[in-house]
Amino acid sequence: MIASTLSQLSMRAEDALLPVAIALPVGAMLLALCLGGRWTERIAVAFMPIGVSIAGAVAYVVWRDQRPLVYFIGGWAPPLGVAIRADGVAAAMLLTSALIASAAGLFACDVFRVKPGEKENRAHLGFWTLLLAIWAALNCVFVGWDLFSIYVGLEMLTFAAVPLVCLKGQKETFVAAMRYLLFALLGSVLYLLGATLVYAAYGSLDIGILAQKIQPEAAAWIALGAMTAGLLAKTALFPLHIWLPPAHAGAAPPASAILSALVVKGSFFVVVRLWLTLAPVQMSEAPAELLAILGSVAIFAGSVLALRQERLKLMIAYSTVAQIGYLFLMFPLAIGQHPWASAAWSGGALQAISHAFAKAAMFLSAGLIVDVVGHDRLSGLRGLGRLAPQPVLIFALAGMSLMGLPPSGGFNAKWLLMSASVQSGHWALALVMAVGGLLTAAYLYRVIAPALAPAENAPAESASTPTPKASSRGAALSLALALAAILLGFAPPELASLLAVGAPAATIERIE
Repeated sequence: MIASTLSQLSMRAEDALLPVAIALPVGAMLLALCLGGRWTERIAVAFMPIGVSIAGAVAYVVWRDQRPLVYFIGGWAPPLGVAIRADGVAAAMLLTSALIASAAGLFACDVFRVKPGEKENRAHLGFWTLLLAIWAALNCVFVGWDLFSIYVGLEMLTFAAVPLVCLKGQKETFVAAMRYLLFALLGSVLYLLGATLVYAAYGSLDIGILAQKIQPEAAAWIALGAMTAGLLAKTALFPLHIWLPPAHAGAAPPASAILSALVVKGSFFVVVRLWLTLAPVQMSEAPAELLAILGSVAIFAGSVLALRQERLKLMIAYSTVAQIGYLFLMFPLAIGQHPWASAAWSGGALQAISHAFAKAAMFLSAGLIVDVVGHDRLSGLRGLGRLAPQPVLIFALAGMSLMGLPPSGGFNAKWLLMSASVQSGHWALALVMAVGGLLTAAYLYRVIAPALAPAENAPAESASTPTPKASSRGAALSLALALAAILLGFAPPELASLLAVGAPAATIERIE
């Protein structure tokens, strides 16, 4: 045992990228918090290219070497120490988070900037420090290889995301943030209870060790069930979704983009870790079917609720509830040594990535629309395409990916999942995805069709209409995110190769 442990200590220089990916945003956050004023924005913006570079380096090294990066904190390997690990999907999510957080941050320069002669307020200081905190927390969750380390990342994510909801200081956003906090804390208690039961039963919290020890017995079922229930509350999977729409719709556009595109992905990523990496196949089959059923219900319920909304941001928020459901369809398809398992694994990962880019672009475009017309009521958007063609184009491009239209990344993801469903005999899941795409088209049509129609009375521009420079910068950033969601449909084979690195043992031999 000691020899085996010592043999794992031969870390490479590249492995040190992992602690750096966590420590740098934490350091930037603390520095920004201490300096305050205009320095908060300057420090956050200065960190963005550094953070993207680190995430890109992690993804490149994992792809180049075709093996996960592993770093032992303090030089001690488990079970004596704590490991952090980045496999292919973790590296892809690190890079996705870095790109989207940077785009949302640059978009926010015109929303949360302390202008000359203006006093700093809570929102100015809060947004930039919370952005860096969320970035650090997501990195911690993605590279976590220890159940307690992941818990720390999830808690940091919660306590950074909740105040981001209510930066406006309005009563309704405060109520939404408190509801979010209630669900998040309930999820934290359940997760920590499950992790405690796992440690009591198996004497370890390391995912690699637990994957070899855990057995389909009562202690494991109860522990994994508690952790999963808590994570589903944080992810807002139907019916635990009621906190999400008011929280995401009431936040400022760059905050909404971060919350919808990135924050809910953190807890979903941990669910993947639990059931496709930690738990053996014999434990995963029954829960996988249940997760797919909940995902299917979320697709229908979220889409129907989105159809009923009269406000643009609320519609986009309920769309998030529906799109989250697609992520959970991968679970019964990605377990076992079957030829379709690799397609399901790649499809689920690509769905998480493409949805992140599309949803961030959609919320930012909604912010541009509100700046132009002064509201987000769907009934007042007729003729918007003539008044503000760029936000409408961005919204439509992001919608293409959400609908799963070719050649978008959403199409590739849903095609892989649907192919796996057909090959495995899960015809019901294939039908759910097909109908879900039609429902997505229906609620997006409610925005795009009137926007492209001739205006009866041109909407009056509000007093808050941004300068052309601000509009063009925000539109360029939103367009870049929407195009990223589309261009994922042309992803090279190297992306599939990256996603395969460190995939669950049940599927690794099937991924080429």
